[in-house]
Amino acid sequence: MTFEEYVSSRGPALVRLARLLTGDAHRAEDLTQEVLSQAYVQWRRIARADRPDVYVRRMLVNANISWWRRRSSRELVVDSFAERPHRGDLGGEAADRDEMWRLILGLPDRQRAVLVLRYYEDLDDTTIAQILDCSPVTVRTHAMRALANLRERCGAPTTNGSRP
Repeated sequence: MTFEEYVSSRGPALVRLARLLTGDAHRAEDLTQEVLSQAYVQWRRIARADRPDVYVRRMLVNANISWWRRRSSRELVVDSFAERPHRGDLGGEAADRDEMWRLILGLPDRQRAVLVLRYYEDLDDTTIAQILDCSPVTVRTHAMRALANLRERCGAPTTNGSRP
């Protein structure tokens, strides 16, 4: 597969993954473009790999993490919102979704990446582990901690393992 064929078939999915990782459509496009430009230079080696899509996704996740590590790119995240819509509002569902995304964006990078790759990209733990360069057990641990973190921040009841 040529680089051009890869980008035409997988480009939109890579932008979607970047959008879910970053929470910002413009930064997602920039991140994807940056990663694809790096992949272009190494395409012969990447194409020879067993699963080039896993390699490029790993590049995307790592590039996103690296961006957050740069001190100059820090943004101030706030927990409070100006107004909360009432349940009868037409935009209530969209507001709930937006609030959940804000909570997801507040997760540590690895936990957020695991949730995005598992629930939005619909990948199995083994593939996620390959992308994140860790073990499947680590993937499950990140997922468990991320979901517990979200439940706590949403005020949802947590399961403690005891049964009635």
